[in-house]
Amino acid sequence: MKKIAIVYHSGYGHTKVQAEAVHRGAASVAGVAALLVPVDAYEENWDELDAADAIIFGSPTYMAGASAQFKAFLDATSSRWAEQRWKDKLAAGFTNSAGHNGDKLNTLQQFSLFAMQHSMVWIGLGLLPGNHTSEGSPEDLNRLAGFLGAMAQSNADLAADVVPAGSDLRTAEYLGQRVALAALRWRQSETASEAAA
Repeated sequence: MKKIAIVYHSGYGHTKVQAEAVHRGAASVAGVAALLVPVDAYEENWDELDAADAIIFGSPTYMAGASAQFKAFLDATSSRWAEQRWKDKLAAGFTNSAGHNGDKLNTLQQFSLFAMQHSMVWIGLGLLPGNHTSEGSPEDLNRLAGFLGAMAQSNADLAADVVPAGSDLRTAEYLGQRVALAALRWRQSETASEAAA
């Protein structure tokens, strides 16, 4: 059984809904166990994070980057970084903001650079952009045209039971599924390499 951990922060509930969609996607893959880890519970979950085959990072984008709560978690991993405990784990990311752009790319870049420091292997979204032609629709997957990870948009005056949009949640599910499938392939190839050595 491969393990996927989704560690996230959500200030108003919108990113939690997105995290749950990522979790659904990962858990839908046979042979994969997925775990949601709210960032305020990371200290109780170090063992699960260390044992995971992949970690998916999620935070709202506040002021052009990850939330302060999520950044505190990133900083708290420094002892793991020093020991390279997460080396060769798969990594991916997702984020949400009120703006269609909202500088979400910067948050995903922050996550990917963090993963590179830990010697992790980054998994991008792997979808062409949706809603980018006259025949497109806001219901298309990847309607916000993100490539580094899954992006979602939530109007600031709407509650988390209304937004993010269905297409953004389906995009998040796609990311979770993609990482889970990649984890199955990644560990199989590692096992084959070890057997050949």
